[in-house]
Amino acid sequence: MQLIDGKALANTIKEEIAVETAALKKAGGKTPHLAAVLIGDDPASAVYVRNKVKACEKVGFKSTLVRRGADTSEAEVLAIVKQLNEDPDIDGFIVQLPLPKHINEEKVNLAIDPKKDVDGFHPMNVGRMTLGLPSYLPATPFGIMQMLDRYEIETSGKHCVVIGRSNIVGTPMSILLSRKAKVGNCTVTLTHSRTKDLKAETLRADIIIAAIGRPDYLTADMVKEGVVVIDVGINRVDDASRKRGYRLVGDADFDGIAAKSSFITPVPGGVGPMTITSLLMNTLKASKKEIYG
Repeated sequence: MQLIDGKALANTIKEEIAVETAALKKAGGKTPHLAAVLIGDDPASAVYVRNKVKACEKVGFKSTLVRRGADTSEAEVLAIVKQLNEDPDIDGFIVQLPLPKHINEEKVNLAIDPKKDVDGFHPMNVGRMTLGLPSYLPATPFGIMQMLDRYEIETSGKHCVVIGRSNIVGTPMSILLSRKAKVGNCTVTLTHSRTKDLKAETLRADIIIAAIGRPDYLTADMVKEGVVVIDVGINRVDDASRKRGYRLVGDADFDGIAAKSSFITPVPGGVGPMTITSLLMNTLKASKKEIYG
């Protein structure tokens, strides 16, 4: 069993981005600039955005945080998006989800200029991804593709089972892994909460992407020897022995599955660190105008 160390890989890629950013600046080029919009006081969102700002500083990017209270109107959020769309210095920006319930997330997402949509959620970028055209890939799937690539995990001709069909992870993963590409050419089965006999599907899998949001959902009896398991889940479970009163676990039972797997990601320290790194990679592409020119 080999552990896929997302934290170490993320640091390696950040170092690469920092070197390229320094070279851009030295040549008189523009400093990449990422903005984040945070509406409300969701603690997890606040931590995530703070980590993004720190990551920008580490690689030499400029960063801007636009923060507003939970009572901010939908019109005000759309006005912020419009301002960021029109700001020539900002290469890309994200609107942190979830938004307060009175704000229509779809409307906000559609208002973002696809050229600055470094989260990869706009239908234009999703469509380009589906067609195999250059696009900003959603951050978590982009990070997973980097893991498979850099750990030289063979995907061509393999059977991949994706557990979970969200627009953020499951569905884009199924598209990316089925594409004709270096990391791709998989036969993909997309499963979800309504799948009958999920165990029969996962037992056939060479690669499993677990992204259903249920702690320890994938168990050892559901996987075959030599399987590759990419665990996207981050779930809190009560644990009185921990100082915080809880611990983080994935969607896969790591202790049970690790001995049977050829590669596996831990939680925490696996996919999570790669998500922010992927956002930086997309921002660098936006700064260099690689996707839209």
